[in-house]
Amino acid sequence: MAFIFLIKDSYKKAKITFLIAIIWFVALSNQTVSNAILSPLENAYPALIETPNVNYILVLGNAHKSDENLSITSQVKSTAINRLVEGVRHYNSLKNNSNNVKLIVSGHSFDDLNSHAKMQKELAISLGVSKEDIIELHTPKDTNEEAIETKNIVQNEKIILVTSASHMKRAVKLFEKQEVNVIASPTEHKVYNTTYPSSYFNSNNLKKVELAFHEYLGMIYSKIKGEI
Repeated sequence: MAFIFLIKDSYKKAKITFLIAIIWFVALSNQTVSNAILSPLENAYPALIETPNVNYILVLGNAHKSDENLSITSQVKSTAINRLVEGVRHYNSLKNNSNNVKLIVSGHSFDDLNSHAKMQKELAISLGVSKEDIIELHTPKDTNEEAIETKNIVQNEKIILVTSASHMKRAVKLFEKQEVNVIASPTEHKVYNTTYPSSYFNSNNLKKVELAFHEYLGMIYSKIKGEI
């Protein structure tokens, strides 16, 4: 916008617009501001410290990129790893109590050779999960489709739902719309305060804001489509 004003020789308007943009950028890169924007999403559900007695754990999909020259931990992206580790934590807890628990992994291939579900299964097996205990959902392209497919599997049983804390509020609404009885297990929390000097203004804070706006817009979009 400031560039347009410069072209039109509106120097005063250009300066004001540029100044507003700088203030906006600085504000959103601030730790306190970014935490305030993201925290309503992340605090919607508490962390699930103790594992409840269920037969199914669903880990929502995220991202990966297949590359035979890399280990599975490099092919599966960090958010997906974080979610899966949380799911495996609950799986191990239930398995240690001799429960017949199933770990559901989900995700489409999109432009990759392998589905995300397949990659998550490979990672889960490497972390000690029995392949007989893993259910793969290869076709879902978004959370709503994951909810629909999960309902077909679990029917009326209660499940542990694992996803990023920022995504959990929207995910629960989508699953409740499909009448899936979920116990939220949020992970990968981003909201925290640190006194390290560079933390007050940095790009990580901008990432928090990006995550928040992605979820807020996602909820609006899902509401319009009647998914929540």
